[in-house]
Amino acid sequence: MKRPKLRKASKRLSCSKRYKIQKKVREHNRKLKKEAKKKGLKKSVKKDPGVPNSAPFKEEVLREAEQRRLQIEEEKERQRQAKKEERAQKRKKEKEPAAKEAEPSAKKAKKGTTAKNSEKHSAPTKPSVQHLCAELNKVIDASDVVIEVLDARDPLGCRCPEVEEAVLLKGGGKKLLLALTKIDLVPKENVEKWIEFLQREFPVVAFKASTKIQDKTVKAKRRRKITASNEVLDQSKAAACFGNDCLTELLTAYAAKTQSEAALKVGVVGFPNVGKSSLINSLKGMMACHVGLTKGTTRNMQEVHMSKTVKMMDSPGVVAAPSNPAASMALRSLQVEEGQESVMDAVNTLLKQCDKSQVMLQYNIPDFRNSLEFLTLLAKKRGYLQKGSVPNTEQAANTFLTDWTGAKLSYHCKVPGSYSLPLYMTDAVVTEMQNGWDLDKVRAGNKETLKGVKFPNLASSMIFVSRGPTAGLLRATAIPEEQRPAKKEEQHNNQEEEPELTEELHETEELEEPQKTVKDKPKQVHFLPAPVDISLSTVYTDDAYDFNTDFK
Repeated sequence: MKRPKLRKASKRLSCSKRYKIQKKVREHNRKLKKEAKKKGLKKSVKKDPGVPNSAPFKEEVLREAEQRRLQIEEEKERQRQAKKEERAQKRKKEKEPAAKEAEPSAKKAKKGTTAKNSEKHSAPTKPSVQHLCAELNKVIDASDVVIEVLDARDPLGCRCPEVEEAVLLKGGGKKLLLALTKIDLVPKENVEKWIEFLQREFPVVAFKASTKIQDKTVKAKRRRKITASNEVLDQSKAAACFGNDCLTELLTAYAAKTQSEAALKVGVVGFPNVGKSSLINSLKGMMACHVGLTKGTTRNMQEVHMSKTVKMMDSPGVVAAPSNPAASMALRSLQVEEGQESVMDAVNTLLKQCDKSQVMLQYNIPDFRNSLEFLTLLAKKRGYLQKGSVPNTEQAANTFLTDWTGAKLSYHCKVPGSYSLPLYMTDAVVTEMQNGWDLDKVRAGNKETLKGVKFPNLASSMIFVSRGPTAGLLRATAIPEEQRPAKKEEQHNNQEEEPELTEELHETEELEEPQKTVKDKPKQVHFLPAPVDISLSTVYTDDAYDFNTDFK
């Protein structure tokens, strides 16, 4: 027979009993205090009043007391380190016999699992330049039509002459098409001027990708749970897509003209964060390619079947050459992600290319003297604070860069007044590239796209100074040895020359501000001295006492 569970006795008491117990405890404590007072056991600890001001040699006494305190702390730290070393040695001795016993059991493991583990460890977390260039060349070689994606905020800076020249030299009837993305972040007048300017060389399609596309499985799960009564959310600014019908019809019509049994292969190329994967996802209507705010999200060639006649290929971003200007490198290179360049340097470079008053109005911050002060004010505004309410300038710098490369910040570049064809372009090549496309249909489609998109006001968009086309790399051997990242030994040897380099850089910055390139920069990041805001520093230094003020 199962034994019944005994119920625990309740600890609840009646109020009279509880009050009686509390009263007894108070009386007992009072009695103990009285006896201690009679015997003189209890003595209140008096607070140390410190050294009075009238005492002679007060500063010397305080200095000696401070030295004694520091000596005691050093002694405690030595003892702590000694105990740490002892514990580490004990652990090492305990691990040695255990490792010897585990060796025979590890040898019995299967060869397949060890091979898989070795592959995982050997796989690089970041793709090399050789890998990215090889994948890009694969896309260019395999495609019949190459779409070069340009950010509408700086279309000229997003053009890569090396990629365009490679497509034209490949032959085989390859066509080059320009897609102008993120048009909703640029004023309408500026977009129209850029389309007219770029159409002199290649056909241009205006495009606004949808940023609210989700995976099919996620959509299916959400439909089971909730069904929207209307489609207001789908017609929002982020979810709406414009220009996809025009581009799809254009590619389908060109595929029909080729009259080949195989599907038309369309390669999508461009610099990082211009919207290559978002363009493919918007045309497909689902999350076919992975997208992200960080540069270099796409690392390999990926094929996406749009229809029976059209197949698109996503490619990794074009690697920017180190010889480009600093502003182009900050926006389109992977140096910050790979740790070759500081985030603070990239922010400083971008701020120099903009009007200060427009930046202040855009981010709603007061006047600033340098990039460090700007990041401090931005961190306080956004609430990026570390322990002790210290502004987190690094987080603010990353947010600033994300705004510039992502689809958030509105800025535009002026269309150049003078126009001349590049060296690799001729009138014959222009006519050849425009043959086969229904240009009237392209213009009509662009007009419809511009009617549907909600553009920002010209006054609310910042003016950015473009540095012209950005040079790219199609082979890793194109990087000169002087501009390749230095080895650790060379960096260690150059540490002695750092103070001289920082002084020279500081002097040249005050006199003039030349275009900085990666070649001109030192091989390590040097933080230059900047003026410190006194109002911030006094918060932490007012209560400190300087013992060397009177005795030097």
